[in-house]
Amino acid sequence: MDICLKPEVRRIAESAGLPTFAKKDSTGICFIGERRFREFLSRYLAAQPGAIETADGQCIGQHQGVCYYTIGQREGLGIGGVRGFPEAPWFVVGKDLDRNVLIAVQGTAHPLLFSTRLHAHAPNWISGTAPDRTFRCVAKTRYRQPDQDCAVEIANDGTLTVQFEQPQRAVTPGQSVVFYRAQECLGGAVIAATDAVYGGLA
Repeated sequence: MDICLKPEVRRIAESAGLPTFAKKDSTGICFIGERRFREFLSRYLAAQPGAIETADGQCIGQHQGVCYYTIGQREGLGIGGVRGFPEAPWFVVGKDLDRNVLIAVQGTAHPLLFSTRLHAHAPNWISGTAPDRTFRCVAKTRYRQPDQDCAVEIANDGTLTVQFEQPQRAVTPGQSVVFYRAQECLGGAVIAATDAVYGGLA
């Protein structure tokens, strides 16, 4: 299979006279254009403000609705200068939907931000079928993330278990895991749960 990298695609687009050849790479939600995510979501999801708590249950702030936040998020929490805590950034590590509580911890390397295993569903294989029932490859769970070594196991119902060699930061249910071998994209699936404390796996 011939592989065409993005610089080559841009060159072909330029030679074909397409105006998008020099368009800036997208890092957001491409189908909504340049706008604030929270503003966009608020048109479809009702805001239900609630508490932001530490992992041990101490209230440290208020959120505008758990649907507006993602695992690993730092910006927009409105937490700063909490009495009794060091001056370090806060990050979202979980959502308690039953209580409408957002859970946050301090520090980019806090253990609650990391997981080594995930379950995924709704796979899409580029070739039409999975490489095998079990296989090794590299994967990404975030945009521009370095390749991460992993082992993939496919269950009879088509769902996947992915075991990473190294702990992964802020793996988020609802987002995608994408699999590669060298420059070939094998396919991807939707992350359902992780083995992080708040990730949903036992």
